[in-house]
Amino acid sequence: MASVPFDQLDGHIWFNGEFVPWKDAKIHVLTHGLHYASSVFEGERAYGGRIFKLTEHTERLIKSGEILGFDIPYSVAEIDDACIKLLEMQGFQDAYVRPIAWRGSEMMGVSAQANRINVAIAIWQWPSYFKPEEKLKGIRLDMAEYRRPDPRTAPSKSKAAGLYMICTLSKHAAEKKGYADALMLDWRGQVAEATGANVFFVKDGVIHTPTPDCFLDGITRRTVIDLAKRRGYEVVERAIMPEELEGFEQCFLTGTAAEVTPVSEIGPYSFTVGEIATNLVNDYAAEVQPKRLAAE
Repeated sequence: MASVPFDQLDGHIWFNGEFVPWKDAKIHVLTHGLHYASSVFEGERAYGGRIFKLTEHTERLIKSGEILGFDIPYSVAEIDDACIKLLEMQGFQDAYVRPIAWRGSEMMGVSAQANRINVAIAIWQWPSYFKPEEKLKGIRLDMAEYRRPDPRTAPSKSKAAGLYMICTLSKHAAEKKGYADALMLDWRGQVAEATGANVFFVKDGVIHTPTPDCFLDGITRRTVIDLAKRRGYEVVERAIMPEELEGFEQCFLTGTAAEVTPVSEIGPYSFTVGEIATNLVNDYAAEVQPKRLAAE
């Protein structure tokens, strides 16, 4: 599948209330969302035919649109129903789900308040975000050049497409140097997140994670914090400075695409794939696909 362009995959896409053939789900080159990043999206995963925390994702999609100044013209229930029906139509049990909403092509220019708000949902089979062999031993991260912006300069609580420009730049730069991803600091110089996942550290049995005050408080992040507390682990959300990385023993990333991925290296700092990270990898797998895990 990796060699097939995404616009040439098979199946259907839900597009403004209708299921259309995959190759026919097109927009005009003068779409506002393309030129001015007036677009919000979600990333979700289906396990065993069930989309994990679907409604929570849909609610965040609608909230993201509101933060960008537009109302998505479908309810949470309507979008949830479309996702469920499309997953069945695609015939997948395990899959990636991508709802997206954007301003259309009725007006071109910075101001486009009369533009239609379009909504689409695509579902495809997308394996682990990182190579399985890398996940088992822990992935390697570079230190990103770009930083997460001050929330007074960008709508950081929205899952807005424009906020991912610096993530793409940072991940590309890291991959060119042989790393799997990059760790981003925020505008204050504090540890923030990876390019598409939240980050956690472990020291003396305590889990530490940056306070999400200028980046998304991920749904997977919150799930893993809950799983950690169920095991009795202490979780501390706080400001973390990059020089603290030297003292941490374990590190892992969380995200819908990344799931729970141990980290072995961030720039000059090394970590072990220890018991806490391994337990949370397994706990998350059990949480999202309990039937499969029980069968195995």
